[in-house]
Amino acid sequence: MTEPTRTEPEGFEPFEPTPGAAHSAPSAKSQPAGWERATLEKLAFAALNEQRAARRWKTFVRLAWLAFFVTLVWIGFSRATPATVKSTAHTAVVEIKGEIAEGADASAEYITAAMKSAFEDEGAKGVVLLINSPGGSPVQAGIVADEIKRMRAKYNKPVYAVVEETCASAAYYIASATDKIFVDKASLVGSIGVLMDGFGFTGIMEKVGVERRLLTSGENKGFLDPFSPISDAQRAHAQQMLDQIHTQFINVVKAGRGDRLKLQTPGLFSGLFWTGQQAVEIGLADQIGSVDFVAREVIKAEEVIDYTRRENVAERLAKRFGAAFADTAVRSMRTAPVLR
Repeated sequence: MTEPTRTEPEGFEPFEPTPGAAHSAPSAKSQPAGWERATLEKLAFAALNEQRAARRWKTFVRLAWLAFFVTLVWIGFSRATPATVKSTAHTAVVEIKGEIAEGADASAEYITAAMKSAFEDEGAKGVVLLINSPGGSPVQAGIVADEIKRMRAKYNKPVYAVVEETCASAAYYIASATDKIFVDKASLVGSIGVLMDGFGFTGIMEKVGVERRLLTSGENKGFLDPFSPISDAQRAHAQQMLDQIHTQFINVVKAGRGDRLKLQTPGLFSGLFWTGQQAVEIGLADQIGSVDFVAREVIKAEEVIDYTRRENVAERLAKRFGAAFADTAVRSMRTAPVLR
């Protein structure tokens, strides 16, 4: 059978395959030997380099933070206390603000350290204790009062107390050891007394059916436990301690104020407090005056330099990360006598 004759359109050229064209495309067999391994090695080395770079960056960040905190600590401690070299005559000021307690800004450690720097400075012609405190620990106040007497005798410099809003209880304990007490006419001064406070939950526990299981060796070991009843003997013992501390407080005030104190004033040592104007009248204070007044008119050195021992940066960071909360919780559970 003969094939039919094909008639192609005018201008159409049929495609004729070129010999060897089917073999012109690249194939896997034409690649260099071992290219898969080389590619995997490149990827592995790239990942390894990336990990090394990440480790270097992490190490750098850690070292940078370490250097930052070390710098903060160094700055904090270097600025914790003022410099002791002052060339010109001035009045040294040490602030006593807030609760007087161990670990607080107004602790005996901080106050005495600041006073020592002030007394040792030859340029300081006198020391002013700037007080705004409701009171606190009789132990801390006693330490400060004793140091005032010792340093005043050793360095032969006057010490004055200047009251802002409040100078009560343990704060007045400290103020009474100074040469003179200056107040504002509206200041609150006094509160010469002692208290020991707490809570008792025995009644509530009985109502809700809760039993307190406290095991002690010594019949008074659980004394002042808020979940156990207090006996008459324990109450009498606590009162005896408070009376003794109160007597110590009264003796310090009498020794410090001397003949200036109007002992016939009703309730003078009962825990009452008075305005600054009243305090001057009954001898608890000497005069109305401010820090600038004392520096200018009494010490005769108008320049005022603050020697207060400030909380440093390291301590602030520690408190910010929770140390303050734990310290406050522990101190709130203490039952030591408090002058306020």
